[in-house]
Amino acid sequence: MTLLHVHDYGGNGPQLVLLHGFSRSLADWDAAATLLTAGHRVLSVDLPGHGRSPDTSPWTLPTVVRHIADTLDAHGVPEAVVVGHSLGGMVAVEYARANPSRARARAAVNLDGFWWGREYPGADRVSEAMLASAGAIAPPEYIEEMVVNAARLGIPADRAEAAARTAARPLPDGTWQKLPERTAALEIRNELDQLGALGVTPWLDGIDCPLLLVQAGRRIPPAPGMEWFADFSTRFAQGVSDELAALTRNRPTITVNSIDATHPMNLEAPEAVATLVADFVRGLPQPSHY
Repeated sequence: MTLLHVHDYGGNGPQLVLLHGFSRSLADWDAAATLLTAGHRVLSVDLPGHGRSPDTSPWTLPTVVRHIADTLDAHGVPEAVVVGHSLGGMVAVEYARANPSRARARAAVNLDGFWWGREYPGADRVSEAMLASAGAIAPPEYIEEMVVNAARLGIPADRAEAAARTAARPLPDGTWQKLPERTAALEIRNELDQLGALGVTPWLDGIDCPLLLVQAGRRIPPAPGMEWFADFSTRFAQGVSDELAALTRNRPTITVNSIDATHPMNLEAPEAVATLVADFVRGLPQPSHY
């Protein structure tokens, strides 16, 4: 049994489990989680190979889902609404798929967690950028650089610094190792490519519990040298939006929304994220013990 690193924020009410994105950590949820404790019991989890959680090999979605279930059992959380951002959003959907009776997953929330198949134009360039930093050693000023980058999105410096420090591994010489390491990153990329090859509609087929699917309302300004990514992300987001609109016409258990923020919405707009999640949970059939 592999237990993952958890932060228990406390609170009372429906139980929420928060999952972060690729190369991030549970600290990304600090601001939104604190707000959500007003009406919920809230825990966040470091995915395998991220933050302070152990590695798992191979990194596969069924294995990660099992580790999360074991971890929640160990913390006395047999049932929850699973909320994930980016990679964590895709894991949240797969957690719901693996628990069709809703005994573990009352519902799932996916915050901008969508992927493309290998054949999607530009996908190879995104994969290269994703893998280039995996496990890399960054200089001592890495954290300061992350804070400066986050400021472009309006993320406060203290929030950005705490998140950056928790997402990387400090080394004795003052440098930082980026996480996850390359082997895990390759395995994660392969898992995501398999999901992306399906397309959004087939991917979500067979999941009967309530789903809230959220897209970022704005695109991240491209970094110098990556101007091509703006067109890539705009085209992909529009394709996802079109599929989600069609899904809501035929799947009453699926709710679609957007947030006026860029992709790292839980860091950039924690108040909006917390409000959207709380409103969604409030509308779910409540178990008798709440």
